[in-house]
Amino acid sequence: MTLQQQIRSNRWRTLLLFVLFAVLIAVILGAVSLVADVSLLIVVGIGLIIYGVVMWFASGSMVASLAGAHPITRQEHPELWQAVEAAAVGAGLPKTPDVYIIDDPAPNAFAAGRDPKHAYVAATTGLLQVMGPRELKAVMAHEIAHVRNRDVRLMSLAAVLAGVLLILSDILLRVLVFGGGRNNNNPLALVGVIVALILAPIGAAMIQMALSRRREYLADASAAEITGDPEGMARALAVLEADTRQVSHIGRATAHLYIESPLVKGRGLFGSLGGLFQTHPPLDDRIAALETSGGFTLDRSFLSAVPVQ
Repeated sequence: MTLQQQIRSNRWRTLLLFVLFAVLIAVILGAVSLVADVSLLIVVGIGLIIYGVVMWFASGSMVASLAGAHPITRQEHPELWQAVEAAAVGAGLPKTPDVYIIDDPAPNAFAAGRDPKHAYVAATTGLLQVMGPRELKAVMAHEIAHVRNRDVRLMSLAAVLAGVLLILSDILLRVLVFGGGRNNNNPLALVGVIVALILAPIGAAMIQMALSRRREYLADASAAEITGDPEGMARALAVLEADTRQVSHIGRATAHLYIESPLVKGRGLFGSLGGLFQTHPPLDDRIAALETSGGFTLDRSFLSAVPVQ
């Protein structure tokens, strides 16, 4: 399957996933109708629509604020700017995205924004410390691929919809606790509320994970195409895998944006379940996919000279 065929295939899968989003919202609204008056439901609906629109337009700045990212000039980090610019040109973008930096020793990066015209690429200071020029170009090409493939728009929309689902869940809980609706003593209504409260966070998380996992493989392949260096992309992933440091300011709402999951790896319940609840596929699997498509076997001996922790 060619890269363009993969992009088209992923678009159809994306449509299916957003249908699932709509089904989840319908289920939750149905539960709301069991315990709340119609007038309350209308008010909540209008409020959530306004919230969704505001969050959509403010999503890029909010992600930057949550991540502690701030814009930089070319003079401050010329090597990072050059890598982003080269990747943007290679990807055929009409505009080079803005470049942000995150003061954090853990190596990681992400792209965010509504569309290519309103997108930016962010990298941690730790990424600049552990990546050589070849690996840095690959990482920036990966993030630029997310911009070119419209992943930033998709993931921003997914985050907004997930937020709507979680707010609906919270409203249901408050209605249930404080008795702000009708039929609160109806067992069927109570079951509906409980089901909705369970489905909202789990469904939102599962949809975000499904979206992110597929797009990481596609962004890796796109980065290899942009740079013409699939081994460079594999080397960058190997560096990220070797470094165990975690990004300081992170939450599950934005974890899917990063090139590598910024959440704690291999610890507790999440680790014991083999990454079932991770937003990203295992780095080993991503490296193996690049090796297969690029026809090489990664020599990891270079890692001995990389200052990972």
